[in-house]
Order: sequence, then C-alpha cells, then structure tokens
Amino acid sequence: RMLALLDRQAAALVGADRAGFLTVAEPAARPALTRRYEALRALRVTTWRSSADGVPAAVDGKPGEWRFVVTVGYCFVVPDCAPSTVELGTRWRLAGEEPRLAAVDPSATDPTGARPWQVSDLAVAVGKRVVVATTPAQRRRLPGLLAQAETAARAADRYAVGGAPPDRYLVYYAGKGEWQRWYGGGRPKWTAGYAVGVGGGRHDVVLNAPIVTPAGIDDLLRHELTHAASLPDRGYADRADWWLVEGLAEYAGADGQPVQRYDGLAEVRKLLRGGWSGRLDAVAPADDASDDRVGGAYGVGYLAVRHLVDRYGEQRMLDFYRAVVHQGRPPAQAADEVFGDPWSMLHDDCVAYVRGVVG
Repeated sequence: RMLALLDRQAAALVGADRAGFLTVAEPAARPALTRRYEALRALRVTTWRSSADGVPAAVDGKPGEWRFVVTVGYCFVVPDCAPSTVELGTRWRLAGEEPRLAAVDPSATDPTGARPWQVSDLAVAVGKRVVVATTPAQRRRLPGLLAQAETAARAADRYAVGGAPPDRYLVYYAGKGEWQRWYGGGRPKWTAGYAVGVGGGRHDVVLNAPIVTPAGIDDLLRHELTHAASLPDRGYADRADWWLVEGLAEYAGADGQPVQRYDGLAEVRKLLRGGWSGRLDAVAPADDASDDRVGGAYGVGYLAVRHLVDRYGEQRMLDFYRAVVHQGRPPAQAADEVFGDPWSMLHDDCVAYVRGVVG
C-alpha cells in the first residue's frame, strides 16, 4: 500500500499535479513536501519511480508508525534516461487502515548524502547541455553561470570516456551553508568544486561559491564537467590514479592554452623543490594540505597528461585513462597495450617533462 501511494505521488509529480502529490501525506508533512515538489519541478523532473528491497519496520514505542527505506530512480529534463538513484527514508502513520506519509528524509545508508533538492529551495536555469541550480538568494547569478557552463560543456563533451557524453550536465552553485549540507559536506578545505556520482552514468557538479573567483570559473567549469564526462559511474577507488584523473580535468580546464600560461607553474616549482617523492602515484595532496601543495599537485597531473597528449595524441591518452580508471588495469599493463611503451620509461619521461617546464 505504501508503494502504491508513492506511485500515485510520482505520477502527480511528473504530471505537475501539486495537490495530488500532497494528498498521500499528513498535513504536518505537506510544507516540506511542497518545497521538495517545487525544487523537483524547477529541475524539470521527467521520471520518478520508487522501489524497495526490504519491508516497512515498526518504530519502537510508537504504535502505528513505520519506517520504510525506498530507492527512487529519477531523471531531469530528458525523458527515459538511465535514471539516477537515491535512497529515501520514508516515515508513515496509519490513519485507520490506510498509511499516510509523515516525512521523507535522506536515507542514513545512502553514501552520497543529501541531494540539494532534498534540503534546499532551488532556483534553476535550463540550457541545451547544462542545468544550473542555486538557492533563490543567488538567483541573479544563473544567467551568467548558465552561459559559462554551456561553453564549458562543449569542451567537456570531448572527454567522454567509454560512451556518449552525459545527456545533461547538472551544476549546483553552493553558498557557504549549502556547501556544508549538500552531498554530506565534509570536503577538504581547499576544494573549489567536485563531481559526485549519482547513478545512471551521471555525476552532479557542485561549485563552492565563496571561493570561486570570476577569473577562475571558466577553467573550473571545464575541469568539473570533464570529471562528469570522463569518470566511471561511481568514481574511482585507487588514490594512485589521482594524478591521471585530475590531470585530465586540468588539461581540459586549460583549454589548449600554451603550457607556459598555466597558472600553477610556480606551485609546481615549489613542490619539486621539496615535499614530493617524484612518483606520480604519490602526488595527491592530503585533505589538510596547504594551497601551494594542492596547486602543485594539480599542476603535476596537468603536465604529465599534457606530455602524454603531446606524445601520443588525445585519443590514445583517453584510451589509457579508460584502461586505468575505468577498467582498473595497472598503468604498466595499460601503457603496454595502449602506447606500446613501458610505463617505467613513460613515468620517468612525464616527470622529466614536468621538471623541464618549470626549470
């Protein structure tokens, strides 16, 4: 009966029937559900399907109350997409023999954390390739952000790995409070943006509004949208691959500019003079690293990827990325298969290139 009510609610959501969406819920739950309805409609929800592997659990000490974890598959803008998924913790009370929805919370077991549309009012702009969302307080930023993101998307599309580019890129522009709430917060203090896998081959992008500068936002958008285009569905597990993942995104962010114009060369030079072993698989910065250490690490990744592109071309570099990041092959095996050269030699050549660029 609960799933049947959620199906009715889903049909009302997709069909723009606010009253029908709210009718399955208790009156006390309706204000929060109204905010969620408005956010999802602003994002142009096209698919919303609930399913469950388990059964409802009675709430101890509260007769007639139940908890029920459901998985929702959803699409925005594009109908019949491969759905993204989210776990929701629903709470119910019996009204006679009929369950009534009492609340919908982020599930404690969903590893991705709360989606923005679960916890915030949203203002949204929809373009040809990108959807940009932020809080109503920053609504004025949307036209400019959308135009910049659309340009970045055309660059990022080139770096789709293992298939077609995303059907839409979804970018959230987070204020200070939202940065701490959306997707669980807790990012390293130096993070300007990130891409998070949400299922269906899709990654949502979040930008840290308080530290994003007007001069840097175009590069950042190209960087993060390239993550969304190139990463495996659930990200990557091996920290040793950090240089390659971030190096590709930095390469896209640089947008073909001459190497000597890359902003991070001073930080790379500083890193080379102390604090790095010279191993690409050990260049990833710690969560509490200094800004210089972080900038140097990203720069090393960029220069290493740039060297591979200059030597073998973009497509073979992307084939190498796919073998390592998507298929989990050791770089030694991937280099032999893709480049026909030993990784030990290529690794040292990449590091020598980095040293040569920064002197």
